[in-house]
Parts: sequence; C-alpha cells; structure tokens
Amino acid sequence: MNPALNVVERAHLKDRPEMRSGDTVRVHVKVREGDKERIQVFEGMVIGMHRGGARATFTVRKVSFGQGVERIFPLHSPTIDKIEVVRGAMVRRAKLYFLRDLKGKAARMKEQKRTN
Repeated sequence: MNPALNVVERAHLKDRPEMRSGDTVRVHVKVREGDKERIQVFEGMVIGMHRGGARATFTVRKVSFGQGVERIFPLHSPTIDKIEVVRGAMVRRAKLYFLRDLKGKAARMKEQKRTN
C-alpha cells in the first residue's frame, strides 16, 4: 500500500476490540435527531468484514420482529460510540451470507470460548 496514505490514515484509526465473522456484537451508534444526540444500540452477528485501514467496514445482521436487518458500519467512524463483543462463534467462512437464507434454530452458530 502507499506509505504516504498510511501515514495520513493512521491519525483517523480508532482503537476497536478484536472481532471476527460469527461474533455477536453490540454496536452503540450516535444518532442525531434535530439538535439532540442519543445512543442507539444495534446488536447482531457479524456476517462480513472488509479490511482496509481507515476504510474498513463490517456488516452486522439481526432479526427484528421476524424481519432480517443488515447494517454496514464503518469501523473507525466517529458515529460509533463503542463496540462490545458479546459472544464468539465457531465458523469456517469469512463471509456468512448463507445466514440470510436460514431462520430460527438453523441460523444459530456454535459458541466458541475465547481465551484472551
């Protein structure tokens, strides 16, 4: 990658927890409504991550009222207050797009114990 670009991007990187595909995360997002700002929590499973320095993103999927909802978050965005890793899952793929077709118990992943 371009060394000059790395130097510029390094100032914008935030310290985020280590997470992978299959992890269930709780993302605290700052939402602006008029002149007020509040924190909204979006909890779901990480189904994909796109690396790339300051441009890194991750996709979180949850089922809300029987409807699947996916949201793509920029990893180092200032609108993200914090990210909590709730639990990890044992997965064999980097992208878990197959979960879009599954529902109920079939969409559960086997939990993985973290040692760190």
